[in-house]
Amino acid sequence: MKWQQRKRFITRRGLIYSLLLCLLILGLGGVGFWIVEPSALTLSDGLWLAFTTAATVGYGDIVPSTHASRMFSVLVVLLGLAVLSLVTASVAAMFVETEERQIERDLMQEIGALRLEVRSLHDELREFKARRETS
Repeated sequence: MKWQQRKRFITRRGLIYSLLLCLLILGLGGVGFWIVEPSALTLSDGLWLAFTTAATVGYGDIVPSTHASRMFSVLVVLLGLAVLSLVTASVAAMFVETEERQIERDLMQEIGALRLEVRSLHDELREFKARRETS
């Protein structure tokens, strides 16, 4: 039961969709680099270049050398930053929502206590009025 709640929570926040989008961009970026970059001899080289480009790490072991691969790397960087921002925002929203739920629980407890106190005061006032009318 707890796993289903977590799964629904993560899905509702879009984290899974953001991660899938990230994998899609890296996969397409890897295939694209494999096609347009002569130094990316294998698909794994293309994927590595897509990852280092999207993460803006740029280790330098494989570097875009043609104009087409450089233009493609700009696209991968922009998409990578956008998706990374989405993932970061989804994770941050999860933490904020957890805190908000705790604050909401605390407030609801406080409101419940205040309602009991108001009822008690109302009953005391009613008793006071009843005693006053009888005397």
